[in-house]
Amino acid sequence: MSIIKLSEISTRAPKEMDKAVTKEKTAKLVEELDDLQNLLFAEGKHSVLVVIQGMDGSGKDGVIRNVLGNMNPQGVTVQSFKAPTAKELSHDFLWRIHQHAPAKGMIQVFNRSHYEDILITRVHKWCDDETARKRMNAINDFEKLLQEHNNTHILKFYLHISSEEQHERLSERMKDPAKMWKYNERDFDEAKLWDIYMQMYEDCFNNCNNPEWTIVPSDQNWYKEYLIAQQLHGLLKGLEMKFPGLKK
Repeated sequence: MSIIKLSEISTRAPKEMDKAVTKEKTAKLVEELDDLQNLLFAEGKHSVLVVIQGMDGSGKDGVIRNVLGNMNPQGVTVQSFKAPTAKELSHDFLWRIHQHAPAKGMIQVFNRSHYEDILITRVHKWCDDETARKRMNAINDFEKLLQEHNNTHILKFYLHISSEEQHERLSERMKDPAKMWKYNERDFDEAKLWDIYMQMYEDCFNNCNNPEWTIVPSDQNWYKEYLIAQQLHGLLKGLEMKFPGLKK
């Protein structure tokens, strides 16, 4: 496995990519995803966990809305993980995560995830390196459990934006009335810790990479959404699912 260095990975689409053509391809993929999700639900043999991580302003909500929003809400659920409650802190760190693992036939989306417990916690030194290593091992075991014992297919996406793009998007939240509700003054404080976050993310990728992470260039939303739609479509298509016959 090659070592992931975020500084060596572009945050933008290749220059040869055409925006209009790519958006048309994404629309077709999203349309087909609706049918594939229906088939997944009907067959009831597989489940899918989509993990979305990224810095503030990387567009996690937009991906969920534009790539997964066309699917039947009976078969897709989204769980956002914020700061743990007192009750959650009284359990092991995966307790609140495991109860949201997808049942067969379901697509479960994690908007932030169990990886926060080895990211923000390390950035702010709420978790030391020894504890982080133990948590990484637990995460690897947890994902292996889902894959081997519940036929869960896991897609892990890191939305890779530049610090310049992040600053522009965070600033926009103070000006655009439709985005002001997202504004949190602490986001700018977190942005100052950019280099430390990048180190922690790289450590996470290089120690919890089975299944592998997809680093998604995300400065341009149209390209980000295309890549994620394409990968989810490829996964579901590759399952070669069939509708069950009449029950006797």
